[in-house]
Amino acid sequence: MKEEYDFKNARKNPYAKKLKKQITINIDSDIIDYFKEQAKASGIPYQTLINLYLADCAEHHKKLQISWT
Repeated sequence: MKEEYDFKNARKNPYAKKLKKQITINIDSDIIDYFKEQAKASGIPYQTLINLYLADCAEHHKKLQISWT
């Protein structure tokens, strides 16, 4: 390991604005199972699929259609 490193030609991380934040969330087992099956079919990790789905909802400003009876 070097004593000093030269960062004069360093570039900012272009993905820094899209860094992920770890959270704890309770999701029903059947929902997790659904995304795990989708993950097997697509080859994309299930947590990534959940993130992609939520990102799509946010990007398209999808509103929940919930009615309590």
